[in-house]
Amino acid sequence: MSVWDDLPGQDKTIAALTRAVTEGNPSHAWLFTGPPGSGRTNAARAFAAALQCQVKDPGARGCGVCKACVTVLAGTHPDVALIATEKVNYQIEDVRELITKAQDRPSTAPWRVIIVEDADRMTERTTNVLLKSIEEPPPHTIWILCAPSPADVLVTIRSRCRSVSLSVPTRESVAKLLVRRDGLSEALAEFASRVSQSHIGIARRLARDEDARVRRDRIVRLPLRVQGVTAAVMAAGDLVELSTAEATAASTERAEAEATALRATLGIAQDAPVPSQQRSQFKALEENAKRRARRSTHDALDRSLIDLTTFFRDVLVLQLDSGTELVNDYLSEELRSYAAASRPEATIAKIDAIAEARTRIGANVAPLLAIEAMMVALRPIK
Repeated sequence: MSVWDDLPGQDKTIAALTRAVTEGNPSHAWLFTGPPGSGRTNAARAFAAALQCQVKDPGARGCGVCKACVTVLAGTHPDVALIATEKVNYQIEDVRELITKAQDRPSTAPWRVIIVEDADRMTERTTNVLLKSIEEPPPHTIWILCAPSPADVLVTIRSRCRSVSLSVPTRESVAKLLVRRDGLSEALAEFASRVSQSHIGIARRLARDEDARVRRDRIVRLPLRVQGVTAAVMAAGDLVELSTAEATAASTERAEAEATALRATLGIAQDAPVPSQQRSQFKALEENAKRRARRSTHDALDRSLIDLTTFFRDVLVLQLDSGTELVNDYLSEELRSYAAASRPEATIAKIDAIAEARTRIGANVAPLLAIEAMMVALRPIK
């Protein structure tokens, strides 16, 4: 067993990180980059575990079984912090808390490791607050920033970090991981790894959640029913509902639980009015819940649009007769029929329309309006 076991297809990265651990003098700041699903956070957590490993032989660190390795991977090690934002962007106060944490000496291990997920969600102003701590960190602190690509992080930050680039793992390696780690059947693991396009986290969710598979299937089939403007508008409403229902329900449930917990902490009965001197605390709770809901909804919609893109990607593969495997091979008959009724130029235009909708939603255009415009553009061209 090893801390690197859950990083399929990353042999070069594992070798580089293992050397850094063995040498015993790792860089003070790291930038882990790779496309969604490549396992950036998993790699950062595994690296942190190897750095804190209690095995005496430097070449054997990252054993995966000592107390340090187990607690780091479980997220309970006192000297390893994994930071993620549930808001659209990191706030300045969030980063200031990180900087304060970085000044603390490790309590039980050689290093204090701070892993920052989605570092690309920092605005320039927020990143500048972090810059000084990255430039002049305490000798016992190691920063690990995770982002999709180096270009997503300010040059002033990435120039001070050692870069680690992860690649998309192969479909076969992801399927083997799901079978070994999660005990899934080979057929289900193969299906999940294919339709997720080797995105480890999404593959695992699809494999374990039948409702998630049903939702994805309904989204991917939407182009088959879009024949006119009316059908396009109805399909847009369905896509938004399918994408956001689960995210909205989860956000609402969590917000209610947090409000209930705050009332209990303050000694306020559930049906009692909130005293004026304590309203600011509930107001802050509501604002955080709204930011979290926006992020959750945006992410759900974006994932749905990526799934929708795979339909037209497969259509284009068939039209060009490229011989590339289909993502949605279980829909091969419907895909072939659709491909025969249109031309590659029209398919590319539809892929561009989906990309434009993703951009508009990212720019805070009302999701339903953006999706309706996209669906109209996805109608078959006579």
